[in-house]
Amino acid sequence: MAKLRIPVTVLTGFLGSGKTTLLNRILKENHGQRIAVIENELGDVGVDQALVVNAEEEIFELSNGCICCRVRGDLIRILGSLLQRRDRLDRIVIETTGLANPGPVAQTFFIDAELKDEFQLDGIVTLVDAGHVLLHLGSSSECQEQIAFADVLVLNKIDLVTPKQLVGLEMRIRDLNPIAKIHAVERGQVPLDQVLKVGGFDLARALEQKPVFLEPEYPFEWTGVFALEQGHTIIEVEGANDPSVDIILVEALRIDSVEDLHEIAERTVRVFADPTAATHASLEPNTHKKVPLGRRVQVDVNVPRAGLYAVSTEHLPEELSISVRRASGELLKPVSEHQWKPAHVHEEQVGAIGIETDRVVDQGRFENWLGELLRVRGPQLYRAKGVLQTDRNDRRWIFQSVHMLLESTLDREWKSGEHRKSNLVFIGKGLDEAELRSGFEACLQ
Repeated sequence: MAKLRIPVTVLTGFLGSGKTTLLNRILKENHGQRIAVIENELGDVGVDQALVVNAEEEIFELSNGCICCRVRGDLIRILGSLLQRRDRLDRIVIETTGLANPGPVAQTFFIDAELKDEFQLDGIVTLVDAGHVLLHLGSSSECQEQIAFADVLVLNKIDLVTPKQLVGLEMRIRDLNPIAKIHAVERGQVPLDQVLKVGGFDLARALEQKPVFLEPEYPFEWTGVFALEQGHTIIEVEGANDPSVDIILVEALRIDSVEDLHEIAERTVRVFADPTAATHASLEPNTHKKVPLGRRVQVDVNVPRAGLYAVSTEHLPEELSISVRRASGELLKPVSEHQWKPAHVHEEQVGAIGIETDRVVDQGRFENWLGELLRVRGPQLYRAKGVLQTDRNDRRWIFQSVHMLLESTLDREWKSGEHRKSNLVFIGKGLDEAELRSGFEACLQ
């Protein structure tokens, strides 16, 4: 009898489309499923976890990177840890950042040999903000990809458009995805059995949409496999336009085919995401090191035993002038090497600015400042959200905005012994961090 795989739902959609609202419904409603949530935030200050009900029990956070790029290794590691509690788990929901391309996330469940036997990608559910999607559809490749790869499209916030506009919007979406089921709703009120029981991601359609869909994207561009002796080896790098470059070293068990190189690459992704790896003073197997550039840099390598080792770098050897030498100075050539498809580049200049403080917020001053900020910066401020401790009551105050639309509400009371603090994040194009920080600072008591 075939082993039952754990179904995985990927919840995606552009900034402010209503993903967290739908996620809260999934966690609160009585559907009988035991669900773990993996949530991705773009910045280094986590806000979404505080906006999700039962977060302390249900949620795993991936922050300071996009799930489709630099933190895919973290995703793989969390999925692996969830297998240890599969008897208490019916489903996994992955909520991506609003700037994520869902393609590389879906790839994970088809190209990783360990994961594809344990998990089934049940479907990609994309939320679409009916009131604002046309502002981004023509300029954002992420917004287009989110719609194109969807199995289910939740056309949300339809109260913001007229019936005629809604018809035109559905026609525009159908140009990108003529097959996905569309549910036009307000506040994410789609029947949950329409998003949690899709029945399987349509791989054939994804390959038709993008023939290179199963060609994985990696946070590195090159891997060279070298036969190293036990003891001391030197890697020298110089060049590239970046202020620093990542170098990853992984022991290669064998290298007989291109498939072996792909296996090495997938193991390298796990190493790349390991937060402890960069603390090593020298490069050792199954670690990575961030090397400052601007001059020729020597990286010392400790080889515990003779064998094959894969060196992976963010840039190509010709960009880095990379060389691998024995301690004697002998130059080594790779036994095998391969260039990888680098991770895609997100929309130019879009970034996240996170702010965190223990001080109490003067709610009146904050509301005035935020209102003026949205009036002046609204077109470039795609998304703002936060959980605040204010001077007006003993409950958390939550605000969320999409461009110039703002919604705020009182949330639960602060728990006894809970660390009271305010977390905010602003996401947009060309934001002035100093301006945002000084403006918020003026709202503190």
